[in-house]
Amino acid sequence: QVQLVESGGGLVQAGGSLSLSCAASGHIFNVYAMAWFRQAPGKERDLVASISQNEDRYYAGSVKGRFTISRDNVNNTVYLQMNSLKPEDTAIYYCAAGLLWGRRSGEPAYKYWGQGTQVTVSS
Repeated sequence: QVQLVESGGGLVQAGGSLSLSCAASGHIFNVYAMAWFRQAPGKERDLVASISQNEDRYYAGSVKGRFTISRDNVNNTVYLQMNSLKPEDTAIYYCAAGLLWGRRSGEPAYKYWGQGTQVTVSS
């Protein structure tokens, strides 16, 4: 069992930056691939970025060049640095963990989920 707790969400103006963190506990962190998903109101939950156990990375096209995913296996934390934020980035952001990583692996690949953190970007 893995527990995931996100933090760092909030309100920011367009063009600004936010850094999300996801602290994991309950199991050996470095055996898991990690990902960030987001869900905007009335929309499906979509993959934003993921990082494998070997630190291979994938980014959705809409965030590539603006967001950076990283992991700290000593502190059992995964991060999402978000720069040049746009109003369309407004969503609840979820951290997820799974044992198998693929470049475009969606929700079924991730067994454990955090509760989410709200990110709101004003225009």
